Amino acid sequence: MSRTNIDIDDELVHRVMVQYHLRTKREAVDYALRHLAGQPMTREEMLAMCGSMPDFEVPEDPTDFEVDWHDDPR
Repeated sequence: MSRTNIDIDDELVHRVMVQYHLRTKREAVDYALRHLAGQPMTREEMLAMCGSMPDFEVPEDPTDFEVDWHDDPR
């Protein structure tokens, strides 16, 4: 881990600290960066999402899609 000096919006940091019960600015910035970088969800976070996603119909044949995502240039 390295040390970095940055200008940061104190109001946003405070909101993260309050919302997630964090004690320091360092914890708030670390928490936000880990979540933005795609840290895996905790079990509690996954359970909280139960029922929140639309019910997608998945074809039995995985090649039965209109778009071939393997050819996506991204």
